[in-house]
Amino acid sequence: MHDVIASPFLEQYVLVRPGSRGGALLPEARYEELRAFDPAEPAPPWLVEAVREQWDDLDITGRILADFLLVRRPSQWGYGKASYEINLGCNYNCKHCYLGLKVQSGMPWEDKRRCLDIMGEAGVLFLQMTGGEPTIDRDFLRAYRHAWQLGMMITVSTNASLLWRENLLRTFKECPPYRVTVSMYGATKASYDELTQRAGAWDQFVQGMNAARHARLPLRMSIVVTDDNGHEEQAMVDLCKTWGVEYEVFTNMTPTIYGGGEVLTAQSKGHLRLRKAFTGCNAGHTFFHMDPHGLVSICKIGRDDQISLPHEGIQGLARLGEIADRLMLRTGGCSGCTLSGSCRVCRPLAKHYQEAKAPLAAYCQHGQKKAG
Repeated sequence: MHDVIASPFLEQYVLVRPGSRGGALLPEARYEELRAFDPAEPAPPWLVEAVREQWDDLDITGRILADFLLVRRPSQWGYGKASYEINLGCNYNCKHCYLGLKVQSGMPWEDKRRCLDIMGEAGVLFLQMTGGEPTIDRDFLRAYRHAWQLGMMITVSTNASLLWRENLLRTFKECPPYRVTVSMYGATKASYDELTQRAGAWDQFVQGMNAARHARLPLRMSIVVTDDNGHEEQAMVDLCKTWGVEYEVFTNMTPTIYGGGEVLTAQSKGHLRLRKAFTGCNAGHTFFHMDPHGLVSICKIGRDDQISLPHEGIQGLARLGEIADRLMLRTGGCSGCTLSGSCRVCRPLAKHYQEAKAPLAAYCQHGQKKAG
């Protein structure tokens, strides 16, 4: 078990702590010094001071390095972040869900573990574990622990319905997550159960949130505003403030990963907001996404030309950058667009909207101008 991690991260070196949002940059020389140290040696004075400055509740004075420090190895692959969709199954059936069919399937444990090992070898420091609902997966706990032991800073994306379970809370206490991001679907039982299409979902949500707050998990709320709960947007915000939980509001619905438009009917037109201009991203270059079957794509949206990590191994990632560059080209219905420089969605997301035959105003400036 480790309290502190020293790790390469993209083109830098960092000192981070599980369960903490804080961190510090490390000069390369200090990182290499830690790599060369005998784990049985006590912490050098400069490290004691650096840890004290960043985390005043953690004193490593006199402690040997092996007792608290994990030093991650450099990676030639240059991936700092990844997301892992451990299962598409869910105990809710939300009207707006971009996953479409929620199929309960995935890899056997040995393949899951191997894929996590490959992620670690690829340099992934920050890992998002998601679903579906990740906590219902039979291998969630050991996958979480394995990733944590590899020195990953883990964000769990959940609906909070199971956060009251003792085995989950015990795991999170022993292996603190970087963040627990909870989706919020209403401020009352009526709206919450209606959107999730599960009787009793609100009660599970409240029970999970009470347990998570009592355990002082590093919570962040994603407030999802739809046609069913739009009238409760302020009430959801107020509840987050009452709980002392930071939050972000999401109002724009997207098609399913299969290009289905049925979920767009959940959109609250009165809450539709203009997205910020898309200025590019590093999907496929410093970040990647893996689905329940070990198929790697540039992100959760751009799932074309997937790479099978269980079959190709880490060498398969060598093709991901070229795939990303190709998927980001303005092709198809976006070819030759004169407004592409200020577009508000990436090309893979625009493709999903086009496949779903969504109204142009939902994603394109041309449609927004006509609507205005």
